[in-house]
Amino acid sequence: MQGIFDLNGQRAVVTGGSRGLGYGMAEAFLEEGASVVIMGSSARTDEAAAGFRERGLRCHAVRADLSRREEREAAFHNAVGLLGGLDIMVNAAGIQRRYPCEEFPQEEWDRVLEVNLTAPFHLSQMAVREFLKKELPYGKIINVASLMSFFGGFTIPAYAASKGGVVQFSKGMCNELAGRGININCIAPGYMDTELNTALTADPRNPRYQSITARIPAHRWGGPEDMKGIAIFLASHASDYVNGAVIPVDGGYLVC
Repeated sequence: MQGIFDLNGQRAVVTGGSRGLGYGMAEAFLEEGASVVIMGSSARTDEAAAGFRERGLRCHAVRADLSRREEREAAFHNAVGLLGGLDIMVNAAGIQRRYPCEEFPQEEWDRVLEVNLTAPFHLSQMAVREFLKKELPYGKIINVASLMSFFGGFTIPAYAASKGGVVQFSKGMCNELAGRGININCIAPGYMDTELNTALTADPRNPRYQSITARIPAHRWGGPEDMKGIAIFLASHASDYVNGAVIPVDGGYLVC
């Protein structure tokens, strides 16, 4: 069974790979033998890649503002050049903005949708073109959705809309690509103790934090380590007949 999870020789791009859930997924691929480019906008991207290389892992960094079309396109081609090809594309980068729905600024809506929805579609589209260049087309796309793909949350209408859209474009692309050797699936993380949720996790006495925690059957929030197994599964041959799926990683929150 170990062979079908093997990522030796595989080449992956992970957006948002310098922190949080993206970091956990990038680390999982590297530990299983893949070469990885982590893509992000800050100096942490270079620092994270350097830290991986110090451990003897094959990691590169590419800096890009994913809200800018030309910049993310150039960054993608730079990443593929560094890897010498592409087998796995992970869209894990995302941003969050919180306002009451009647006060949500239009410019913030536009930025959240650009980073969280348009960029993953654009990067998935470019990845597919790379996959189809192979003599036998093959590739894995993993898009990070959210529990907000299923329900709306509070004060985050743009985030909820973007994550609903990620699921739907992934399903639409699956319909066209499943018969062409390409898998595209979504992971829907539950409530994760990452920087994206500091507004909720900063104060354990916060009633919203307490109510969420009480509903999670696992009795805890998740973290980057909880993304590793599902990421390896969806990136490897173990998932070759899994396509268009949306897989919650939420400690049981959705079924409670």
